[in-house]
Amino acid sequence: MDSPRGRLYLIRAASEGKSDISDSFARHMDLCLLCRACETACPSGVKFGSLMETTRGQVKRSYRYPATEQRFRDVLLRIFTDLNRLRTLTNLLWLYQRSGLQRLIRGSGLLSRLGRLGRMDALLPHVPTPGEHALPEITPAKGLRRGRVGLLLGCVQQFFFGQVNAAAARVLSENGYEVIAPKDQGCCGSLLLHEGERERGKELARQTIDNFERANVDLIVVSAAGCGSAMKEYGALLRNDSIYAARAGAFSRKVRDVSELLAGDPLRGTLQPLNLIATYHDACHLAHGQKIRREPRALLTQIPGLRFIELKESDFCCGSAGIYNLLHPDLAQQFLDRKIERIAETRADVVVSGNPGCSLQIEKGLRERKLSTRVMHPVELLDAAYREEGPAV
Repeated sequence: MDSPRGRLYLIRAASEGKSDISDSFARHMDLCLLCRACETACPSGVKFGSLMETTRGQVKRSYRYPATEQRFRDVLLRIFTDLNRLRTLTNLLWLYQRSGLQRLIRGSGLLSRLGRLGRMDALLPHVPTPGEHALPEITPAKGLRRGRVGLLLGCVQQFFFGQVNAAAARVLSENGYEVIAPKDQGCCGSLLLHEGERERGKELARQTIDNFERANVDLIVVSAAGCGSAMKEYGALLRNDSIYAARAGAFSRKVRDVSELLAGDPLRGTLQPLNLIATYHDACHLAHGQKIRREPRALLTQIPGLRFIELKESDFCCGSAGIYNLLHPDLAQQFLDRKIERIAETRADVVVSGNPGCSLQIEKGLRERKLSTRVMHPVELLDAAYREEGPAV
């Protein structure tokens, strides 16, 4: 019942009143990674991702998890979808790391007694200094202007991987795009939709549409695969909303992953050599959700000196899957171990990923294996080549 066919059977039985939303039903729905690889494989074109999101919404309304589990889920979603709370958390985490407290606690063995909370510490990257990668609201285009684009800053992306947004703005500018980073933008709602919180997700989708409409941009550029996948589906999400249906459809047609946009035209400027070995991990919501595979690879192979090695099972999920690695850490670790084994085989200096959740998960696995391989976004490598600054590895 943990196969796509098995889950479809359960969903149909529940919708026809032949079974209840029981403990067993909820667990089978929870254990789905929502990687959407089954959509890529399905010859009938079943939209399993949206069906699963809707089903999780039904579970949310009809089923109550044990109190401790419910609180844990609620806290995760409240923090990771609210920029003010996330800003406060990352400021505290920065202090936790810089003060030496993290090193002290790790050495004490306390984390092993804190269960899932303790295991979350292993996912922490090096937290940037608050405001270190803050972007101006407008980054002017260089040379002949190709267009005016809005840049989604994201949630985890903004606070843990702000250097990716900064690199995206510089690379887009180098290629003739005026980049607008609206200051009032918030969460796009992708994580809530992933977990079945559809009404809250719709509200954040409406706010995102409002923000970028006010920015008056030609396209909306995203450097986080999960966000981009959700935003490209706003039209379907809000199709029954009399006020937003048409606007949501128009918005979704403007959304581009940053690699998708940059690969659409020849790169401008001069790229300096980067003498590195790189491999590429296909984020699920980029490869299966958005059907984008060729474009990131095409960008990487244009960097002089960079040797690209294809990763075996590149589109096999790393186990991040939204908050899956926090809710089901043991299962997520099995996926991660398999991913890291494939990365180790390449002996790459850099593994490239287009999604912050994947980057957090893969960085954790690399640290556990004591591998020196770095995780970077495609635009970070392009930015390094434009700036003649080879990344330290």
